[in-house]
Amino acid sequence: MTNKPLFITGIGTGIGKTIVSAILVEGMQADYWKPIQSGDLDNSDTLKVKSLVLNTKSVFHPETYRLTQPYSPHKSADLDGIVIDPKNIIPPNTNNSLIIEGAGGLMVPLNNDFLMIDLIQQLNADVILVVKHYLGSINHTLLSIDALHNRNITIKAIIFNGERDHYSEDIINKYARCPALYITKMNEVNPENISRQKINL
Repeated sequence: MTNKPLFITGIGTGIGKTIVSAILVEGMQADYWKPIQSGDLDNSDTLKVKSLVLNTKSVFHPETYRLTQPYSPHKSADLDGIVIDPKNIIPPNTNNSLIIEGAGGLMVPLNNDFLMIDLIQQLNADVILVVKHYLGSINHTLLSIDALHNRNITIKAIIFNGERDHYSEDIINKYARCPALYITKMNEVNPENISRQKINL
C-alpha cells in the first residue's frame, strides 16, 4: 500500500462521506474499502462509489461486516445476532492507495467497548473530515477536530461539502490546523461531475 490509508469520516450522518470517497477514489485512482455497512445492502456505499468511478484501476474491496439493519453498527450487529470483533477488521492487501469510508461519525460504537475513532487508530490511517454546514455544525466539527487531535490522529484535510458559509468556515479553519478543501456544487451527482472535482491533498 502506498502511504498511509485515508479514512473518510464526517461530523455526522448524511454529510457526504460517500461522495467525497468517490471523488478521491476517482482522482487518485485509489482502492476503496468500507469495513462496515449497516443496512441498505442492495444499494451499499461500495456499490454507490463504484457506480460513480470511471477509472479501471481502482479495486472495490468487500466489507468485513454487512449488517442488515440501518442503525449504528453496534445496534445493527446485535439485531443480526453478532458482535463486531475489531480484530476481524483487517485492511485489504493492496499496493495501491486506499480510501476507507467509515460509518457515521467518530464516536459511533462498533460494539460496547470500541468506537469508530478506535478503528481509525487501529488501522493507522490519516483522516479526511467531511463537513456540511447546518445549525450546530461548528460545534460538531470542533468537537471532532478536538477528539482527533487528542488521539494524535493526523487530519489530512477538512472537506466542506455543500453551500458555503464563511462565518462557519473561518472559525473552523482557525482551529483545524490542516488544509481546507471545497467541493464544487454539483446539480447532479454522476460519474462525469465526480471526475470534474479536483481535490489535491
